[in-house]
Amino acid sequence: MSQPTPHAPVSSSPAAAAAPAPDDGRPGTVRAVSRWQIVGLSINDVIGSGIYLLPATAAALLGPASLWAVLLAGFAVALLVLCYAQAASYFDQPGGGYLYAREAFGPFAGFEVGWMLLVTRISTAASLSNGLAEAVGLFWPAAKGGVARVAVVAGSLALLVLINVIGVRTAARAGVALAIGKLLPLLLFVAIGAFYFDASLLSSDTPMPMDHLGEAALLLLFAYAGFENLPAAAGEYRNPRRDVPFALLTMIVLVTIIYFTVQLVALGTLPGIAQSSSPLAEAAAHFSGTGLALVLTVGAAISILGTNSNTVMMGPRYLLALSKDGYGPRALSAIHPRFHTPARAVVLLGVVALALALTGSFQQLALLSVVARLCTYIGTAVSVLVLQKRHGKSEGALQLPGGPIIPIAAIVLSLGLLASASTANLIAAAIALAVGAVIYKFRRKPEA
Repeated sequence: MSQPTPHAPVSSSPAAAAAPAPDDGRPGTVRAVSRWQIVGLSINDVIGSGIYLLPATAAALLGPASLWAVLLAGFAVALLVLCYAQAASYFDQPGGGYLYAREAFGPFAGFEVGWMLLVTRISTAASLSNGLAEAVGLFWPAAKGGVARVAVVAGSLALLVLINVIGVRTAARAGVALAIGKLLPLLLFVAIGAFYFDASLLSSDTPMPMDHLGEAALLLLFAYAGFENLPAAAGEYRNPRRDVPFALLTMIVLVTIIYFTVQLVALGTLPGIAQSSSPLAEAAAHFSGTGLALVLTVGAAISILGTNSNTVMMGPRYLLALSKDGYGPRALSAIHPRFHTPARAVVLLGVVALALALTGSFQQLALLSVVARLCTYIGTAVSVLVLQKRHGKSEGALQLPGGPIIPIAAIVLSLGLLASASTANLIAAAIALAVGAVIYKFRRKPEA
């Protein structure tokens, strides 16, 4: 199968869309990743460090109402997931939100969305590398600083870069294995903690604080964030137009159930949870002793590593798509002759992420991605309104109930969350967009 042209929106025929493409080992044409591997990757990308910190932070902001806020956030994020699922059902090329905005509004809008996606991926990789050092520091105190911290940050990034250079199959298998590794401690926590659940801990005479709703909304949204990365490597999935929507919808249902049950058990087993710095480990120690607490602590580190594995896998695909369309050095679109991966793009992302990780904190780098991610959500939701009219009748395309209602609701949600962001975050996003506009001016001729 030849490489699809950069601007072709859908497969050339219904038969081509329905049948898996041959596995010839090249990004954009290899179909190496199966449907259930894609589901595992999507879960791996969403469930990260947030679930291990969310119960305490959400409880501090909203009290017992945080339980229902977690559930409501899942339904709200489902609006965005549905937008990505519908857009993904029109295309079989890599690029995700960059591709959708480019096809809907042209190269400049597409580039700005792709650029913000890339900023999000690099800052996320850096912040998660720092977060991993903090998590490892809970059972290896030396990792909290000095040479040991540098070793954890650099070593984890080097390992993930190596895995992703070797091949997408290896990266996908590693991602699925890490997804299983992060889910097992959570399932143990819920299964054992249910026997020690105290419903009285969920009641409170203190009214829910209303002045933290915006902050809580951002927190809850980004506990569910990461789903937007799945379509980035669509060219390497067996049947992306069918499998990516399936994986996205399956993921949001499973993740919402997991988050809700974890929040429920945490609230019902740990008094004073709002003051906890490691709520799941402390709750586990409270009802089951130090053994389960250690499992949860190690699980947090695996969870962060798993999410970063997906970040290092998906991020270079944005670089690849941008480079093929004429943005940045042509070398970034080169494919390794042996491993058939965008090796240079993978290594570049790893090097930049390492530099950021060693010079910034987890919190600073995480905040850098907040508004950038919201910009990409808005870009995709708006693009879907255009793509619905253009490709909505394509055979096999996902049909959303209500036509434009869900994308419009997703846009309103994203704008509301954007209004809750801090001035510093908004300024950082504006600067990033301006830098992207400058880079756009130096576009070279796209590759055929």
